[in-house]
Amino acid sequence: GACAILVVGLLPLLESIFKVMTEMSLMEFMDPNNELIRRLAMEIPGTYQHCLVLGNLAEAMAQSIRADGLLCRAATLYHDIGKLNNPHFFTENQPMGVNIHQLLTPQESAEVIISHVSDGEAIARKYRLPTAFIDVIREHHGTTLAFYFYCKELDIKGGDESRVNQAAFRYPGPKPRSKESAIIMIADAVEAASRALEELSEASITNLVNEVVKRRLDDGQFDDCLLTFEELGTVKQALIKTLLVTHHARIKYPNKKLPTNPPLPNPNPN
Repeated sequence: GACAILVVGLLPLLESIFKVMTEMSLMEFMDPNNELIRRLAMEIPGTYQHCLVLGNLAEAMAQSIRADGLLCRAATLYHDIGKLNNPHFFTENQPMGVNIHQLLTPQESAEVIISHVSDGEAIARKYRLPTAFIDVIREHHGTTLAFYFYCKELDIKGGDESRVNQAAFRYPGPKPRSKESAIIMIADAVEAASRALEELSEASITNLVNEVVKRRLDDGQFDDCLLTFEELGTVKQALIKTLLVTHHARIKYPNKKLPTNPPLPNPNPN
């Protein structure tokens, strides 16, 4: 008994010293009664729903390569907390038919969107969230472009890339530095893009996942996270499979005709 009490009492100290999180402490951060989780659910319900879906995807992906699935699920709940500061700038929280970005230049829009990372870090430190969560908040967009607003600015400048300051449209980073961070980056980008797909099928989801991963790979986003090519292939398959189940998407079955009169099973095989 005394030993158990000692262990439980020392856990928080050992976790903070060694920067390691136990399953018990991760479960505590996933409690719906947690103050920050309650704020997410009440103030940015669209983002909260996105985080729940993402947790499911990221956990399945992590488990497929024996990375930390529970950490992925817990960290994704908090990865977008910076959106609490400007909820209506993010489509998932906008009332129907209202788009505040129509009033802003593409560069102003990009600034607000990108700021959810630094805002998230500030909120995380205020609430004393674990370092692993803060890393995910900072890394889940890496140094990618706020692509939509970059393209809008490019249009305004007549398609001339030399007239657009690309740095103003890039997230500050760092790039993902752990497998879990990279997994969350992939899941986040794919989940957001999948909502815009007109047809959800095995083929369309597979194309989307390949496209998103290739774009980030070519952009050097996975250079620091130790994910091997083989693991990247495995997490992609896990993501496709989980998305298909989540969206109840149509799976193309092999086009084999069943025999018109299948033979009846023999009731006495022996």
